[in-house]
Amino acid sequence: RAGGARTTRRTNTLSKRSRREEPLTFLSDIGSSSPVRSSKFGVPTPTSKLINSDLVKLTPASMKTIYLSLGSNMGDRRAHIEGALRRLPEAGVEVRRVSSLYKTEPVDVRAQAWFVNCVVEAATDLPPRRLLGALKALEKALGRRPGTPKGPRPIDIDILLYENVVVRTAELSIPHSRMAERRFVLVPLNELAREARDPASNRTVLEMLRETKDTSAVIRLKDGEE
Repeated sequence: RAGGARTTRRTNTLSKRSRREEPLTFLSDIGSSSPVRSSKFGVPTPTSKLINSDLVKLTPASMKTIYLSLGSNMGDRRAHIEGALRRLPEAGVEVRRVSSLYKTEPVDVRAQAWFVNCVVEAATDLPPRRLLGALKALEKALGRRPGTPKGPRPIDIDILLYENVVVRTAELSIPHSRMAERRFVLVPLNELAREARDPASNRTVLEMLRETKDTSAVIRLKDGEE
């Protein structure tokens, strides 16, 4: 019995170790020339576009491709972004790819700290309004509270694109109504999907980036850089 107890304790210890979170990987952390390998689910995936393998799943055909913008300018901005990425599955979102992280100049309210931003390519089976509600609930769970509009915030998660769907209501605008005016959105989105089209204007992401009048600074961060 004593020997069995020791074995059980050893097994439990190993099990706990195996459940430790893997570090998230952004495009800027690996370099675009990385070879292609298969994920643990057997799906060929460029390693330059993989994040934590626990977040990569086979996506049913019924799920929709979406693009989200994540930003933070309070506290440990990188940690807030990584925390949001890890918890997106709680909001019904399966993360596929994550852009590099960028340090970005405030656009609307300029007298505040610079942001860290990235864009996520993901999949969901939630309809747009339910997705919005789930993301707002996640923002709250991550510490966001009502404050100055466009002011400092620990986390901000916006829906940029949802397949080729167009939604225009008081509470939700898809494609994001100001996407074409924001380099902090277009630069990381262009990194993931430059040929994706805004279904409202029929312009590609690359076209919008080339034509935007926004001149705010968007600086790609290196691994570990704040």
